[in-house]
Amino acid sequence: MALLELRVDSQWVDYNGHMNDAEYARVFSLGVEALMDAIGLDEAGRRRHGYTVYTLETHLCYRREAHEGQPLRVEVTLLDRDAKRLHVFFAMHDAEGTLLATSEQMLMGIDSEAGRPAPFPEAVEAAIGELPRVADEAWPELASRRIGLPAKR
Repeated sequence: MALLELRVDSQWVDYNGHMNDAEYARVFSLGVEALMDAIGLDEAGRRRHGYTVYTLETHLCYRREAHEGQPLRVEVTLLDRDAKRLHVFFAMHDAEGTLLATSEQMLMGIDSEAGRPAPFPEAVEAAIGELPRVADEAWPELASRRIGLPAKR
């Protein structure tokens, strides 16, 4: 599901002539905001439900460089979920569909007034049910990775 389309801003380009690594994280953060909008947690929804989403963990994989002015598209797939959490996988592509980066994230639903985790409100729960889900046989290759050096034998 395409959530977000934007272009690489000139201020995001670093001394190497391509998008700085921190800006990839910014784009995926904007993707989380777009996901929140899609499930009814835009500004009005957060206020109405007294509810928001926090990012608990993220794993970013850089695959290709992005350059100034280049169009970007961010898509999301729901990997797993429970009453309070979403395990999501974002993919960033260029205009030709080339994979530029991925971000696997664990998001937690929060009761804004209590400042504590809480189950998703009913309307949000229903919207989450409409998100594209991964099929077991189609688990993304870049999801559930661990970082580390290869074991020496």
